[in-house]
Amino acid sequence: MKRAASTLLVVAALVAAAALLNPSAERHRQKIRQAMGERSPIAGMLGLGTLKAFASNYRSLGVASYTTAGDRVASVGAFGFVYVLQ
Repeated sequence: MKRAASTLLVVAALVAAAALLNPSAERHRQKIRQAMGERSPIAGMLGLGTLKAFASNYRSLGVASYTTAGDRVASVGAFGFVYVLQ
């Protein structure tokens, strides 16, 4: 019984941490701009990362979040980290 309670406490702490560290919409947009500039210097100079970041739609799942650009997922985030998909 004691082991189950400690496991439940750890899971609850992880869920709470995920909810508190869920990346914001601005954090997703910042990472999209940064990734576009790193992947293509020309796209960075032309501001295409800013355009893609502006056109993205932010969705939060409570413990994780993602952005879409059109019908494609542009970035995913959880625990404070954001990963930009190609």
